Amino acid sequence: MRVLLVEDERPLAGYIAVGLRKHGFAVDVAFDGQEGLDKCELTPYDVVVLDRDLPVVHGDTVCRRLAERGTARVLMLTASGTVEDRVDGLTLGADDYLGKPFAFSELVARVRALSRRSVPARPPILRSADLVVDPARRTAERGGRLLSLTPKEFGVLERLLAADGDVVSAETLLDKVWDEHADPFTNAVRITVGTLRRKLGEPPLITTVTGAGYRIRA
Repeated sequence: MRVLLVEDERPLAGYIAVGLRKHGFAVDVAFDGQEGLDKCELTPYDVVVLDRDLPVVHGDTVCRRLAERGTARVLMLTASGTVEDRVDGLTLGADDYLGKPFAFSELVARVRALSRRSVPARPPILRSADLVVDPARRTAERGGRLLSLTPKEFGVLERLLAADGDVVSAETLLDKVWDEHADPFTNAVRITVGTLRRKLGEPPLITTVTGAGYRIRA
């Protein structure tokens, strides 16, 4: 899942980004509102974690513009946690609102919950044949056998299952599972799909559609 964090306090931004990456998210960081808007123009993020009090372009304006585009779910963060502040944030178009300070486990849970509100909505548990994936617990099993997957392997598998049988291009997988530092000409997707296939075992689940991408039949 691809997440944009827009936070001007650099130590806090680093802490949040590292923590989200440990939970399997691909995270990009912007340090002011304009940079956040610019990144959203270039990348289709699943969730934007947005500080409210931002320099250059205020978080309220960023939230309003993102809501108008309707391309990403917005979780607004703020040091002001009154009812009035929460109502203001939600009225601006935020999908969720979290006051600072916050428990990191709650932030992770809220980001995952927002990702499930995508269109079409994702079910909390993803399945195909004897394969069962739980994104919240970061577990994957096939035929009752627990799979040991890297964060990238898990991300690719989650994205393929969420597509519900549709073909997912390598470019889309790179956009959603890797962050902005990934080389667009890398063969990381092909390599990751190869190792994932081996770990999933027989019979094969992932199909290559020549010239289009990959899919797991629903």
